[in-house]
Amino acid sequence: MRVAVVHNAVTDDSAPDERDVLVQTEFVMDALGHLAHEAFTVPCSLDLDRVKDRLEQIRPDIVFNLVESLGGQGRLAHLFPALLDTMTLPYTGSPTLTLLVTTHKIMAKERLAISGLRTPAWLGPYPPEPLSLAPAESLRRGPAETDLWIVKSVWEHASFGMEEDALLASVAEAEIETVLKERAPRLKGSCFAEAFVDGREFNLAVLAGPNGPQILPPAEIIFEGYDDHKPRIVGYRAKWAEDSYEYHHTPRRFDFPLEDDGLLARLEADAASCWRIFGIGGFARVDFRVDSHGTPWILEVNANPCLSPDAGFAAALTQAGLSYPDAVERILQDGLRTHKKIGW
Repeated sequence: MRVAVVHNAVTDDSAPDERDVLVQTEFVMDALGHLAHEAFTVPCSLDLDRVKDRLEQIRPDIVFNLVESLGGQGRLAHLFPALLDTMTLPYTGSPTLTLLVTTHKIMAKERLAISGLRTPAWLGPYPPEPLSLAPAESLRRGPAETDLWIVKSVWEHASFGMEEDALLASVAEAEIETVLKERAPRLKGSCFAEAFVDGREFNLAVLAGPNGPQILPPAEIIFEGYDDHKPRIVGYRAKWAEDSYEYHHTPRRFDFPLEDDGLLARLEADAASCWRIFGIGGFARVDFRVDSHGTPWILEVNANPCLSPDAGFAAALTQAGLSYPDAVERILQDGLRTHKKIGW
């Protein structure tokens, strides 16, 4: 099978989280070779006509979509699968609308809340967006006991802009809009405040299978050496700065005591619900915090998570006894099944 592996174009000046897509591309290409597929790499920029021309030259049977941003903007990543839709060219992963909704964190949180899944309260975004639902109390509620908020980019993932100064302590709701207005320019133009759940952090990877999604073994992030003065957040340094304290003191674990069985079952059920209500395809990761009462709260639904060998998704594959090529083949086959259903 001919496979075009398309990734966002990067430069020498690109940030570590953007350049990581080259590592993902390398390992996906290796897996495709192991599976005896004929594979080609295509960098994708904002010049979508050029990308379209290249794909028409290759004539792939399917595109393996690794595009995480365009022009350094996560908010534009859905434009590439939208192009593939116009070309009626099968591709892996989630469809255009799913990628748009899950990338926009507030739209995702609104859908979670409406579906009855717990997600922390939020304020914003700034600048206001007329198409967002009004932040009614029924959508914003919980966890009510917090006096901490964390400021996040609306569109950017990979913990972009998230460090200790992202936490706001004892700030009145009326003052938060002023903070958001000041921080929006350095968070790629749009941000919001989310109630901070000071508890445990879990990531659940999900992989498509022939009979539906498989929830891979849950992982918990451990905050080693974090005292009461150091916020327990998985910020940008923890993910990307290899010379930082945070990077070396936030390992993940997959082994849990028996008393966590009930909690893990709830996390797995919520992850499966996310797959269904967002119409996810191929692979995904759902991030949770669990409060002091043992209640899980969904932070984000990532419908295009990192596939690097040192990332959480690959670690969950290993824990499940699945090889990287096994996962790549499953993702390919799910993409083919999806587009066969709609007649492509």
